[in-house]
Amino acid sequence: GVDLQKLVNTDMKLAFGDYPKMWGLRRPDSNIDHRRVPNLQTFFKRKGAAKSVPDDPADYQAGDIVTVMLPGNLPHIALVADQMTWDGSRPLVIHNIGGGARMEDMMTAFQITGRYRYSA
Repeated sequence: GVDLQKLVNTDMKLAFGDYPKMWGLRRPDSNIDHRRVPNLQTFFKRKGAAKSVPDDPADYQAGDIVTVMLPGNLPHIALVADQMTWDGSRPLVIHNIGGGARMEDMMTAFQITGRYRYSA
């Protein structure tokens, strides 16, 4: 029931100066802004959704949003699932890295750069 595209675009219109400038835009672009991980990180922080990043992957909760840095300094985002790895040591995550949405064991594969718990 959350229209993240609309929420991010509305917030960017209100506080465009708080958002990253890495794309050289002079105003929000509702077609892409909600898909850019640095913008989402800013949005979640502005909405008070930022949480500490635990050292133990088992400390994450289903529904947590995590951002990671892929090789080549590419930011990526995933949603913590309510299912665990086969050994129960960490949650699986749902993400789309180009091959469609997948649920995978990825909590320790990349450097976690942020954790957010958002509710509208």
